[in-house]
Amino acid sequence: MEAAGQAEGAGEAEEAGESGRTGASEPAGVPEAAGDFGEPEEPEDPEEPEEPEAAEEELRSRSRLRDLLLLVGICLLTLLLVNAFVARPFSVPSASMENNLRSGDRLVANKLAYAFGGHPERGDVVVFDGTGSFRRGPAKPTGFGDGLRAFAQDLGLAPAGDSVYVKRVIGVGGDRVTSTGPGGRITVNGVPIDESSYLAPGDEPSNVAFDVVVPAGKLFVMGDHRSASRDSRDHLGEPGGGFVPEGRVIGRADWVVYPIGHWAGGLDRSSAFAAAGGTGGHGDQR
Repeated sequence: MEAAGQAEGAGEAEEAGESGRTGASEPAGVPEAAGDFGEPEEPEDPEEPEEPEAAEEELRSRSRLRDLLLLVGICLLTLLLVNAFVARPFSVPSASMENNLRSGDRLVANKLAYAFGGHPERGDVVVFDGTGSFRRGPAKPTGFGDGLRAFAQDLGLAPAGDSVYVKRVIGVGGDRVTSTGPGGRITVNGVPIDESSYLAPGDEPSNVAFDVVVPAGKLFVMGDHRSASRDSRDHLGEPGGGFVPEGRVIGRADWVVYPIGHWAGGLDRSSAFAAAGGTGGHGDQR
């Protein structure tokens, strides 16, 4: 009995030892199955590639910017072409054409009016460069600043400068234009002209007497506000005689675009010159 007890105790000790060895071989704190706690999360990549949506949005933004720049370029090119060959905006610089055109009015000069062999006619209101006729000397040399100013003038964003004038054509090449001074009418080829429809109220047709024959290819011009206009009359004794070469005409003033109240009136060719038709001028020379 005693031996059996010893053997039995030794067996229990042996089982305990095996159990202890088995427990020590398993790491502490490790779960029995990974599924008990779910899949472990992968660490985030600090240099994760850009999302496709963001890249596409950036490409769309660049495309919109290119389209906008292209549109602006096309608009500027179109505006320059229109100003060069079709119509050009100007600001009236003085009161010499009142009451039909007032200082600061914005008008558009029709550059097609005299294209394809056309010529200014009596009664037309024209925009012209007075260099050599109303202003002495050649055009000023242009530098970078002058080039920018000319570009802005072509776009109508800057004043046209002090060499550009707006006047009414009284005589064309071949015409004889005369005045007896205060109290008398202007005559063209001996025909008295009734200018009451466009002269400024209270103004005489001319307060000085003159008698001129307009050279071929040139124009005799006057302002509608005769008492406030320096025109061909004031340059008769100067080189060029105040006659404006047709090649210096920029265009016919056909439209007032600002202010709205001045849109109508004063720019159509006056019927006053109808009686002088066929008495000289272009019809006799070309």
